[in-house]
Amino acid sequence: MIMASEAKAVPLSSATDKIRVMVVDDSVVIRGLLGRWVESDPALSLVASHRNGKLAVDDIERSNPDVVVLDIEMPEMDGLTALPLMLRKKRDLVVLMASTLTRRNAEVSLRALSLGAQDYIPKPETSSEVTTSLDFRRELIDKVKALGARHRGTRGPAGGARPMRAETGAGRTAVADALGRPVQPAAPRVGAYGKPAALLTTKPYSAVRPRVLAIGSSTGGPQALQQLMREIGTAIRQVPVVVTQHMPPTFTAILAEHLGKAALRPSKEAENGEILQPGNIYVAPGGRHLVVDKEGGQAIARLTDDAPVNFCKPAVDPLFDSVAKVFGSATLAVVLTGMGHDGAAGVKTISAGGGSIIAQDEATSVVWGMPGAAAQTGLCSDILPLAEIGPKIARILSGGIR
Repeated sequence: MIMASEAKAVPLSSATDKIRVMVVDDSVVIRGLLGRWVESDPALSLVASHRNGKLAVDDIERSNPDVVVLDIEMPEMDGLTALPLMLRKKRDLVVLMASTLTRRNAEVSLRALSLGAQDYIPKPETSSEVTTSLDFRRELIDKVKALGARHRGTRGPAGGARPMRAETGAGRTAVADALGRPVQPAAPRVGAYGKPAALLTTKPYSAVRPRVLAIGSSTGGPQALQQLMREIGTAIRQVPVVVTQHMPPTFTAILAEHLGKAALRPSKEAENGEILQPGNIYVAPGGRHLVVDKEGGQAIARLTDDAPVNFCKPAVDPLFDSVAKVFGSATLAVVLTGMGHDGAAGVKTISAGGGSIIAQDEATSVVWGMPGAAAQTGLCSDILPLAEIGPKIARILSGGIR
């Protein structure tokens, strides 16, 4: 007989050093498969498995997961209904939404991010495709580990206040407590790519006013992008904005709509060969790389079907390389929260061409992979909390003090 719930009740003492994972999906095949993937990774422990949101909500306190992989469409209680109830029971719970690539599910996934989910993962259409998709397995496990590690790494002793990163002059980083007061760390914090965070260096901004704004993001990016666009909407009227967010098809079209509403500016998926108009936002469509080219003295969008870069398609590096080639020292780029190191090579290209780069800081990033890699190059002009990036960009685009 198939059980409605397969909670394991793994004791805390037996999984002290592992990330505790709950899987919630109405398909017994998917639950079993995802559970086996989790169990096969030495960094993870499967603590519960449930077929609907209600069973999962009721079990949160007993199973005490660090990360929940949450399906959207389920009987009795769906994922969107369960999400806030889970977070009410455990405020620091990390929830990863899982859904197939329909427009409705894409809308629901982005809605879930606004309600507190940390990220989403697109599921293949059928159980057989899930079983055979190595990319889906890799992405799922990578996200669970990255989000779970971030969750555990920022949780204070015995549930106390979490240490935060506070920016000091010239883009350097110091440690502050939950009230923003500077404190002396016991040892230098090491960034994602090996250099102590306190030793990160920056370079001056370009003296040339930007003629393009290029943005790259991944995990946590949709929320960060919408906040950024709300803060810089009117400031982008004189420059086109090109965005690469690691997302599949359908999701990118909806993201573009959301960014347009946040910025109160025209926003759409980029189309091959179209002229990039100032004040407009162009999002790389899922499954295609967006690059910028020059034709007849005008900047145009090009969509390519080249191989994935850094396992991503669209990828940030091709976009950054292309804007550096077209706009040179008039390039302003931003690297927001995300897993991996996509964009770091493009940061070097932009810097070599005289352009400027801003990286999101560690404290406000869902995952400090991409912005951490950018910061570790020493070529960024600023490493800033998310709330400070928008106002900074607005001042730069208006010709204000950098």
